[in-house]
Amino acid sequence: MKLIGLYIMVALYVFTGTMHFLRPKGFMQIMPKYLPWHYELVLLSGACEIAFALLLLFPAARTAGAWMIIVLLVAVFPANIQMAISFYQKHNPYLWLALLRLPLQFLLIWWAWLYTRK
Repeated sequence: MKLIGLYIMVALYVFTGTMHFLRPKGFMQIMPKYLPWHYELVLLSGACEIAFALLLLFPAARTAGAWMIIVLLVAVFPANIQMAISFYQKHNPYLWLALLRLPLQFLLIWWAWLYTRK
């Protein structure tokens, strides 16, 4: 079961990372205004998602990959906060999804943490 969860996690991060390249505007819109180089940071975070997910496939690199995913999830959390704030200010009907993403981030961190142990 743990291995199935690992493959699902890898697929999710590779998919999401790929979407950073295919649809960067959506990710740029949720970037906090105080960060520079929105486009470049979206591409960098997408590349990191893909690379860190692929590390999970190799037992020798799995722990490092899981920790890198955790660091990435913490690093992008301000974008999730910004998304919730923007949706609230614009009365976006999907505000509930933006708010759901906030605690979901902690669940994703916990999920990655499961793979930090050998």
